[in-house]
Parts: sequence; structure tokens; C-alpha cells
Amino acid sequence: MVLRRAEKVARVADFIPKTEVSGPAQGDLLVLGWGGTYGAIAAAAKQAQQEGLSVGCAHLRYLNPFPKDLGNILGRYRQVLVPELNLGQLSMLIQARYPVRVIPLNKVQGQPFTIREVLGKIRSILFLNGS
Repeated sequence: MVLRRAEKVARVADFIPKTEVSGPAQGDLLVLGWGGTYGAIAAAAKQAQQEGLSVGCAHLRYLNPFPKDLGNILGRYRQVLVPELNLGQLSMLIQARYPVRVIPLNKVQGQPFTIREVLGKIRSILFLNGS
């Protein structure tokens, strides 16, 4: 019965819309978020793109199951940054499901991310790695 239920949940992915990526379809960094991180991530990624950095961003609306195209999208970027307003649950789920190394950015202070915080992490990842 457990396997039957798991299979039923997995089939829901057939009805989940494709994941939208803002910015380049492939590149140095994908900033991936969900929930309340959307605004800061989108604004930081847009500013990074205006600075000439190869940064895309995507926002998940479905976590179980993940969208069918997520693995393909993750594979098109050298690195994946996941800002979360928790201890990194999405980062752990992504790393467990897909063969990518996730760079977590966790904040547990009862306050949302600022654009500056996310942009600072984007810059430090790309500049420290020579991109």
C-alpha cells in the first residue's frame, strides 16, 4: 500500500507546469527558492545579470513531487544556491534527489532575506570561484 501511494504521488508530476527560469537557460549559478524568498531572489538575480554575471533563478511551487524538468534545469548550471528561511530543508531534499552540490544560504532570524544578502552571496560564490 505504501508503494502504491508513493506511485500515485509521483504521477502528480505529470500535471505540474514546467519550471520557469529567469535569466540564462544555463550558466554559472542557479538561485533556486520557494515560498517567501521569491522577491529577494528575483531582484538579486536580476541585479547580478545586469552586472554581467551568468545567474539564473527559479522559484518552486511544488515540492512533492518536484517538477519533472527540475533535474534537467539543475544540470545546466555549474552551481546551485538555495536561500532558505529555515535550516536548509529544501537544500537537503534537492541534494538527496539530484546529483548536484547545493550551496545553502540559511537564515533563521524571523526576518526575510534582503536583496543585499542574496546578492552578496551570489557575488562571493562567483568571484571566489573565478567566474
